[in-house]
Amino acid sequence: MTTLQTIRSKIWGAIKLSLNGQQQDYTQGSIPKAIFLLAIPMILELSLESVFAVVDMFFVSKLGQNAIATVGLTESVITIVYSIAIGLSTAATAIVARRIGEKNPADAAHAGAQALISCLIATVILSLSGIFFAPQILALMGASGEVVRDGAIFTRIMLGSSLVIMLLFLINGIFRGAGDAAMAMKSLWIASILNIILCPVFIHFFGLKGAATATVIGRSCGVIFQVYHLFKGSGILKFHKANFRWDPHVMKTIISIAWPATLQFIIASGSWIILTRLVAETGGTAASAGYQIAFRNFVFFILPCWGLSNAAATLVGQNLGAKRIDRAEQSVMLTAKYNAILMSFVMLLFLFFSRSIVRVFTTEQVVLNYAGTALQIIGSGFIFYAIAMVMSQALNGAGDTKTPTWINFVCFWLFQVPLAYLLAKGLHMNSVGAIIAIPVAEALIALVSWYYFKKGKWKKVQL
Repeated sequence: MTTLQTIRSKIWGAIKLSLNGQQQDYTQGSIPKAIFLLAIPMILELSLESVFAVVDMFFVSKLGQNAIATVGLTESVITIVYSIAIGLSTAATAIVARRIGEKNPADAAHAGAQALISCLIATVILSLSGIFFAPQILALMGASGEVVRDGAIFTRIMLGSSLVIMLLFLINGIFRGAGDAAMAMKSLWIASILNIILCPVFIHFFGLKGAATATVIGRSCGVIFQVYHLFKGSGILKFHKANFRWDPHVMKTIISIAWPATLQFIIASGSWIILTRLVAETGGTAASAGYQIAFRNFVFFILPCWGLSNAAATLVGQNLGAKRIDRAEQSVMLTAKYNAILMSFVMLLFLFFSRSIVRVFTTEQVVLNYAGTALQIIGSGFIFYAIAMVMSQALNGAGDTKTPTWINFVCFWLFQVPLAYLLAKGLHMNSVGAIIAIPVAEALIALVSWYYFKKGKWKKVQL
């Protein structure tokens, strides 16, 4: 066997090992191998989700500008739901990973069950708000009367199904904390594949509301798969009824980690909402549609970056639990390096082939021009996105969720939003000015996050 064949055999063997869900000890052995075993299923998990996002936009775009704008504006609001889900997921990942690193799977399952209880409580308000105030929410986002009229049912279905979104994110966070990235991948694959299959069919028969219905059905099936494996599966985590008894101490720990993490993502998503509205105000429906197409493509390529970042969070949590602090730090630095290399290729793709990419989604020249320009501008900051994500997730994985929250507040709300308004309205650059603020702010976040990670406060967090 040649050297090349040996390398291929080892790589293929590692890929199969990462996807079969076999329990691994990530607190010892090769760090690059640990990153690889965790990151492959995480990248594949999020990549298919991003494929669905693009496929969904492809079929929705056939319904016209109003449909595109409705989906984009609704998704901007739903990012608040995602923020809460990711906040709870971050807390669950950090605590479960710490307990697994301590070789205490029973307490890991107990912490995960308490996180599920907090999820159910948080969802009630979100779902009811979406069901009863969908038209007002769209109007608040700056949607035209036609968009509100045509899109309210889509928004009502999507926001009304907040529980499914929350559970899908949270339970996958529990699986990741346990190091079972393959199970998280499988559940999201089930949800995404069903979405991809049902989306064009439901849109054909039911229009825009069909897209929302297909998404809810797909995600619900993913959650059913997750719940089955939490209670009946063969993984390291085994949930029992006793785990769901109210535990004030564990709940307090979850909330203390989750609320800054939730606020962290609300701050980030809130700034995106402001920028989405600013683009609509200064560029009109065509600019808003073009921006949404660019944003969906951005999501398509950035989610694999999240996969590597989530691997860093798991490695930090488990190695801190095992008292292997140096290994935790080495894991993060190596993951950041891999992420930056990966995203540098994506950056070049967006800079030089943006028009070719967005032409798949629209034939309207004015929308195509807006989308192509937006994609180039956003794509120029991919290396910074890569570094910022790894550093932020590493801090979150250690349970230090307050530091990334402050970083997001300063860099997004005190820097990005004012800069966007200055460029868009003050300097009359309109929607282009608003979009330029995105990579500039992300560069600042990357530098500040790197600085605080190197300071090492995260090493002393107790969970």
